[in-house]
Amino acid sequence: MGNFSTLFNGLASSFSIKRGKNQKNVTAKQVSEAMAKEAKKNNLILCTSGIVNADGSSNFVSQYSKRGQKGTNQDCFIVWEEFGCQEDMIFCGVFDGHGPWGHFVAKQVRESMPSSLLCNWQETLALTSLNANCDLTSDKILQRLDIWKQSYLKTCATIDRELEQHNKIDSYNSGTTALSIVRQGESIIIANVGDSRAVLATTSDDGRLVPVQLTVDFKPNLPQEAERIVQCKGQVFCLQDEPGVHRVWLPDGETPGLAMSRAFGDYCVKDYGLISVPEVTERNISSKDQFVVLATDGVCIELSNCLNCIIYNV
Repeated sequence: MGNFSTLFNGLASSFSIKRGKNQKNVTAKQVSEAMAKEAKKNNLILCTSGIVNADGSSNFVSQYSKRGQKGTNQDCFIVWEEFGCQEDMIFCGVFDGHGPWGHFVAKQVRESMPSSLLCNWQETLALTSLNANCDLTSDKILQRLDIWKQSYLKTCATIDRELEQHNKIDSYNSGTTALSIVRQGESIIIANVGDSRAVLATTSDDGRLVPVQLTVDFKPNLPQEAERIVQCKGQVFCLQDEPGVHRVWLPDGETPGLAMSRAFGDYCVKDYGLISVPEVTERNISSKDQFVVLATDGVCIELSNCLNCIIYNV
C-alpha cells in the first residue's frame, strides 16, 4: 500500500503532461476526473440514466432496472471497472431517489461519488504513507478499512454540501440514498447511506446458496437512529394508513415523511436528525462467496434478501 503515493504522483505527472506545459500543478480532483473520462472512453464504466429502463452487463457485473407503478424511475446505477486504474479494483453503486427532484438528485450523486471517492482515497492513502508513525505493512486490514472510512466520510460530506449549493437541482424536499461497494483485491468495502441493501450469496457446507445481509437498513425506527432524530427535535411515527412504516417528520408533524433516516439532500429535515453519514464496513472474500446483490428498498420489501439492482460476481 505504501507505493500508492508514488503511483498517484506518477499519474498526476502523466496527466499534467497531457494537459500541457502551462498546467504543471494538477490536483487530485483533476486526476480522478481525468481517470473517469478515460474509463468512460474505454467502456469501463457502465451506468443507467436514472430515467429510462435499462439493463446490461460487463465482465463482472449485471444490472437491471424496471419502472414501477409510481411514475418516473428514480433509481440509477454505476459500475466502474479498474477503478482508479487498478486492475484489481471495481466500484459499484446504487442510488434511490425520492421526492419531486429525486431522479436528478440520484443522478447527480451517481456522477459525483466515484471520482470524488477516488480523489479522497488517493489523498488519504498518500498522507497515511507519509506518516512516520504509521506502518502500512502491519495490520493491513485495519489500515485499509480506516483509509476507506476516512475517504467515504470526506466524500459524502462534500457531495451533500455541494448538492445543497447546486443552482439547477432543488433538493430541499428531494434526496437520494446511496449504497456502494469497492472491491480491492480479495476484500470488499461496503458504504451505505439509506435503506438500500447489500446481500452476499455464499455457499454453505452442504452446497446450498445462502444469503448474508451486509448492510443495515437505516430506517427511522432503529433505536440509534430514532434517538438522534428525537434529540434533534424531529419526530418518528407511522401514519394510520401505513402501520409499521416509520417516517421522519418535522416538529410540527406535517412534512416530509421520509421512510429512511440517512440520505443525501432533503435539507428541509437535515437539522432534525437526517444525516448523510455512511456506515462503512469490510468483508474478506472467501472461496465460498459467489456474488453480491445491491438492491433498492422496493426490491428488498418484496423479496426477502434476494432485485432495481446490481449483481456483482466476487
